[in-house]
Amino acid sequence: MRLGPFTNPLMAGLGVAGLLIGGTWIGQGLNLIPGSFMTGDPTWFVIGSIVFLGGVLLLLLGLGRFGRDPNGPPGQH
Repeated sequence: MRLGPFTNPLMAGLGVAGLLIGGTWIGQGLNLIPGSFMTGDPTWFVIGSIVFLGGVLLLLLGLGRFGRDPNGPPGQH
């Protein structure tokens, strides 16, 4: 089912969550966001980068911009 610009709203929502969480962890790993045990720990920069990139992938899949035939399913053109 297509809802507005999203082909899969759940996947797009998980992608946005990945972007926000990954971005926060990147900021903490780079010592840009203080106040946590993760602050200044480069491990969280790496983990955050992986989560952020996963969020980008999920968002693109949820928007239907990646991995789909622009002409629709086979037999539909």
